[in-house]
Amino acid sequence: MSSTDRDVDHALAYPEPPASPLWHRHGAKTRPLTPEQQRRNRELLDIAQRTTRPRSPRPTETLAEAS
Repeated sequence: MSSTDRDVDHALAYPEPPASPLWHRHGAKTRPLTPEQQRRNRELLDIAQRTTRPRSPRPTETLAEAS
């Protein structure tokens, strides 16, 4: 038995089940974003990537001291 025979995950050897029909969209296509919306999204993404989120404050007392 070679190492490739041992390392194969046999669950992956079967085909995936077909996608649910609920996953397919029927109807109108979505509207593309306007250049103004694209610019606003880029600005918000840039701000979100540059700023750090505030950490939740930690209590100064431990649980044992508090009781």
